[in-house]
Amino acid sequence: MLKRLTEHLDKSNVKYVVILHSPAYTAQEVAASVHIPGKEMAKTVMVKIDGKMTMAVLPASSMIDFTHLRQSLGASKVELATEAEFRDLFPECEVGAMPPFGNLYSMGVIVETGLTEDEEIAFNAGSHKELVKLGYRDFERLVSPTVLSFGVKKKTHDAGDAGPEVA
Repeated sequence: MLKRLTEHLDKSNVKYVVILHSPAYTAQEVAASVHIPGKEMAKTVMVKIDGKMTMAVLPASSMIDFTHLRQSLGASKVELATEAEFRDLFPECEVGAMPPFGNLYSMGVIVETGLTEDEEIAFNAGSHKELVKLGYRDFERLVSPTVLSFGVKKKTHDAGDAGPEVA
């Protein structure tokens, strides 16, 4: 995936940095290992909105408030997608490490408002060992996400990010 993503970024004249790190499987672990604040580490959570697969992108330090997201979208049903439902959509990516570029997969992207406040964001680049960091405005220009407020801060006593938690 890294090759596909970096080719897309290069073609779009976007400045970015690729960071290699030891294997880490949660957004919070990745952020800690590469010394990036959790609010700048973007995690991609796969959700189904009225049955349509969509990428929800939010800071590693947040979790999705599904009720608020459903109401904001005016959707009947918003639910977490299972790995079995989305695994085959990203054949070149390790499960759970897809970059938040739904446009490369003909898929919608919803971004939590909090990420728009960051000058730069970082995210998994298809594996649990590669990270890409770039300017948020470049990301927004390339992906054209829908920006909504749907995240809530994780409680500070959480030891780590065990995955896409539900508020």
